[in-house]
Amino acid sequence: MIFEHALVLSAYLFSIGIYGLITSRNMVRALMCLELILNAVNINLVTFSDFFDSRQLKGNIFSIFVIAVAAAEAAIDWLLFLQFIVIENQPVSINRIC
Repeated sequence: MIFEHALVLSAYLFSIGIYGLITSRNMVRALMCLELILNAVNINLVTFSDFFDSRQLKGNIFSIFVIAVAAAEAAIDWLLFLQFIVIENQPVSINRIC
């Protein structure tokens, strides 16, 4: 993939994620948008790492770290989802959590 194409794709994903995060009232949709933002960051890390020095894997290592943080975030989100939906039988709203 060409450098500019990867940056345009990353900017597009980041913009969609920010817009969805700002406008969403549903917790699940907000978390999906947050994952889009993290994927845009991963694309940037790998692209810049390959562009500046393709022999070193610093960007790839950082992207694996971001993926690990996203997995931990997904586990916490799943616990919140179970708390509000299964146990209390109420809809998940961002306003209720904050």
